Amino acid sequence: MDGRRSAWLGWALQALLVMAVVGGVFWLVHHALETLRARGVRSGFDFLWDAARFEVAEGWLDFDGSQPLWRAFLAGLVNTVRASVPAAAIAVVLGTLLGIGRLAPHMLVRWLCAIYVQTVRNVPLLLQLLMLYFAITQLLPDSTEAIELAPGFWLSKGGLSMPWPVGEPGSFWPSHFDWPERGSFNVTGGAALSPEYLAVVLALALYTAAFIAEIVRAGIASVSAGQKLAAQALGLTPGQQLRIVVLPQALRVIVPALTNQLLSLTKNSSLAVAVGYPELVSIANTSLNSTGRAFECIAVIMTIYLALSLLTSALMNRYNARVAMRGWQ
Repeated sequence: MDGRRSAWLGWALQALLVMAVVGGVFWLVHHALETLRARGVRSGFDFLWDAARFEVAEGWLDFDGSQPLWRAFLAGLVNTVRASVPAAAIAVVLGTLLGIGRLAPHMLVRWLCAIYVQTVRNVPLLLQLLMLYFAITQLLPDSTEAIELAPGFWLSKGGLSMPWPVGEPGSFWPSHFDWPERGSFNVTGGAALSPEYLAVVLALALYTAAFIAEIVRAGIASVSAGQKLAAQALGLTPGQQLRIVVLPQALRVIVPALTNQLLSLTKNSSLAVAVGYPELVSIANTSLNSTGRAFECIAVIMTIYLALSLLTSALMNRYNARVAMRGWQ
């Protein structure tokens, strides 16, 4: 009974704390809006149902200026996720390889990985983003002279064109691929990734990978030498030792720190406004300029970023709970 009573008391205290925090936030927002109204400044979130009167350059969500502003923010959210998720996947894979490379027996591999990590993580992300955008839009050839990276993949100043599955009208499932082709004036067909999108994804991935590499290196180094010697005694190859023995135990150290880096990557995507990619901050700036609702626009993007961070933390905490005791499965 005492254990059950303590559990109920703990849940009750947590519920009261959440209610107090929500109530405090609600009071602050209400007070701010009332202060703005008292000074003759239009306030409130009713503007979200007004017509946006601006276009969103790209994205998966169809949007035009006649639709309400809340849908514009939704388009910005979709674009933020559209850039953050592939950037996170690339960063985890590249960072893991770099972290393993930092401990490789070959000196050249170790030095190359160390140079990458020390260089990239000590240069501000904004500068790397601008440099990548400059490289894509200025140093690559025109669309009429696009480079074919692989069959159907064309890279130029206009971005990256690639095959894309399409279906018949009225059909949900794709029936064939639309392959891009280089023409006399442009690359037509398939799907196209804009230079802004490519710069944002690559900058976020390359920058975050440098930090993940150090996390992976520290995680592998935390596994005791006895475990590695035992794996060698069983006759496992170096690759098998890493995959079966070392990494499963290192994950217990890696995952909590990796969560922080994924959270930082999502928030760092706000720098995409510097190259004109229409993510949340870009949409909020345009909405602010057209409506004058500075407080409300900032409150909206703060709430959305908070929700994204909490969702990422919840998913990573669930995965961390899975590997904390049983290892990598």
